Amino acid sequence: MPTLPDYIAKTTPNPVSNRAPWYANIAPSYAGVFLWIGFYQSIAQGTLVHAGPLLCLSALAVAGLLSYGLYYYVPAMLGMRTGYPLYVVGSSTFGTLGGYLMPGLLMGLLQIGWFAVSTYLSTTFILSGLKMDAKPGTVNFGIVAVLWGLIMGYVGVKGIQYVAKASLYLNLIPFLMILIVFLKTAGGISKYTVPDPQPALAFGTLIAIVIGFFATAGAAGTDFGMNSRNASDVKLGGLVGIALPILYAGGLPLLAVAGAKGLDPSLANWDYGSVIGSIGGWLSSATFFLFALASIAPACFCAFIAGNSFSTMIPGVPRMSSTMTGVTVSIILAITGVAANLVPFFQIVGASFGPICGAMAADYLLSGRKWAGPRRGINWAGYSAWALGFLVGIIPFLPVPAAVKEYSQPAVVYSFVVGFVVYALLAKFGAEPETVEVREPNPVGAPMRQARASPE
Repeated sequence: MPTLPDYIAKTTPNPVSNRAPWYANIAPSYAGVFLWIGFYQSIAQGTLVHAGPLLCLSALAVAGLLSYGLYYYVPAMLGMRTGYPLYVVGSSTFGTLGGYLMPGLLMGLLQIGWFAVSTYLSTTFILSGLKMDAKPGTVNFGIVAVLWGLIMGYVGVKGIQYVAKASLYLNLIPFLMILIVFLKTAGGISKYTVPDPQPALAFGTLIAIVIGFFATAGAAGTDFGMNSRNASDVKLGGLVGIALPILYAGGLPLLAVAGAKGLDPSLANWDYGSVIGSIGGWLSSATFFLFALASIAPACFCAFIAGNSFSTMIPGVPRMSSTMTGVTVSIILAITGVAANLVPFFQIVGASFGPICGAMAADYLLSGRKWAGPRRGINWAGYSAWALGFLVGIIPFLPVPAAVKEYSQPAVVYSFVVGFVVYALLAKFGAEPETVEVREPNPVGAPMRQARASPE
């Protein structure tokens, strides 16, 4: 039998005895993802300017169902059935050698971007709460960003277990603050008028923003699923933790921006931070500080996931060294203001992981709704599906005619579809390499490659 890479051979499946119900892991974990300020800080940009609140809320509902059905469900089911994390399960779709890069190292690299976003937003909110200049590139911004980034990165390596215990309580902060900001601005919602009506563009862009933000977390559903007891946990945890929080954490901030614009049409910006600033007084400052405080858990988890990815795929480099190197890059992206471009970043993330999820879904269905096992070397069906899907996903950034860009959204959904179709076609034509036997038993019953489908 061919030798498996260490990242597969040394990983043991999570047994059923270590798993918990959906309300103890999947639902609160995903709800915390959407409650982070990074999700809704720029959610009104390019959306509310083209459509009213009702249409935007409808788009959020559709985006929630698409996130659950296309990006989360298959990875989570694979994790539940095998007990293995994403980088092991992904070796079927991308191969034992190909899995090093995708989804292995790619997940870690994208976490550097997420950590940069967290550092940028937290620094901006801390300085705004102190009534100081919060522009990237200033001395104040640089000092706070360096301190925040280094501390969060260190805690992500050395103290993640303590952050995990406190994360549920930290999630309550943005949950309440979102509601408070909404109540303070609700009086202006009925007065809001759409400046540039383009409802189709707003609908597609909003779906692209939500799914782009969620794409990596959706693929990481494998890691959440491996902690689930059965298919019901996967379904309920996803619906309650993904579809509902998207409506709450996306909908109320959108309504708050509309309300703030209705109360004060001269409000220049469309970002959520400007709405908080428009409230004024001590409440505004306190809100900025509280949102920064609530960003501790997401920042530490980004550092932890990046370090886990790098240390697993490049075990020769110490975890602390690889993590802090990534943190340093993130700090630079924050200080220079590159990390401020949230919506384009979401779309790049969606273009990167959309075809990964699409290819995994095709592999899952073609394998009889189970994990086929690691495939030898590089699975070119998976890589081809990713490359073509990624190309479709970045169409909004390519030099194409304006009409093409206008109808290219939601590109992240199209990238998923392309990844799915290309993988399925290439697999049918025999492009998948042979599988390599895994001797570990499936924790839910049958051997990995002959696993019976769990009841759905």
